[in-house]
Amino acid sequence: MSTRIAFLKGHGTENDFVIVPDPENAVDLSPSAVAALCDRRAGIGGDGLLHVVRSAAHPEAAHLAAEAEWFMDYRNGDGSIAEMCGNGVRVFARYLQRAGHVTEGDLAVATRGGVKRVHIAKAGAGAGSGEGDVTVGMGRALLPEGDVMVSVGERSWPARNVNMGNPHAVAFVADLAHAGDLHDAPPFSPASAYPDGVNVEFVVDRGPRHVALRVHERGSGETRSCGTGACAVAVAAARRDGADPAATGTPVTYTVDVPGGTLVITERPDGEIEMTGPAVIVAEGEFDADWLRGLGR
Repeated sequence: MSTRIAFLKGHGTENDFVIVPDPENAVDLSPSAVAALCDRRAGIGGDGLLHVVRSAAHPEAAHLAAEAEWFMDYRNGDGSIAEMCGNGVRVFARYLQRAGHVTEGDLAVATRGGVKRVHIAKAGAGAGSGEGDVTVGMGRALLPEGDVMVSVGERSWPARNVNMGNPHAVAFVADLAHAGDLHDAPPFSPASAYPDGVNVEFVVDRGPRHVALRVHERGSGETRSCGTGACAVAVAAARRDGADPAATGTPVTYTVDVPGGTLVITERPDGEIEMTGPAVIVAEGEFDADWLRGLGR
């Protein structure tokens, strides 16, 4: 009799994920298996996969076990490994809450981008489902020097290079439609700026400290939301607008509209960036381990 493997489906501002609870790191998730699970026609469907593992049970996170019990082993929709996913961390925390591993309040989550501090608000304190919004400490942004250009068709724009534990190129445009279909990665230059590829955000202004974006996520294509991208955009917009909390001692908050909803991003004087938004679990079920094994390596 074949083994059944539990999964859940969740999203944060419609950036959606397959969730595979696996506390002891016993499920072999090859890149091809992850890509099949995230396939929207032949699999469960998702922009990425959240592999839920105890830090002590995963070789990449064992050194973080004293700081964070749980490790978010995040994979892109094509099966590749990613350092971090901001919307994914919120959904990961919501799963831990749903499973009874944590309650409302503060917790720590280990990621390849370091330990992230998370706060789950009380029920009724958030938008959408009635569950409290989730705030994630996203760390500090790095702003590598050097000019970057991104292109779509015959149009090109200068972009701000922002690293949020993963790389971003933020381009301010006149119209979000200029980004095209974003199925394929927009070309960028110089190639040396992003040797492992890049997430590209196209941004327009909506009002004072209020912007909207579309994003091509490395390994996933255009997605409905990108948490690290929203943070990168807020930082790039703040610097463009002449705001630097480290210099003024005053936090800066931007509202960032994404196709799937709205995120609120605050950069503090110490450089820490906090992202607040909804996280929803929409379904759960099981899949057959034999199907997974039959996908090959």
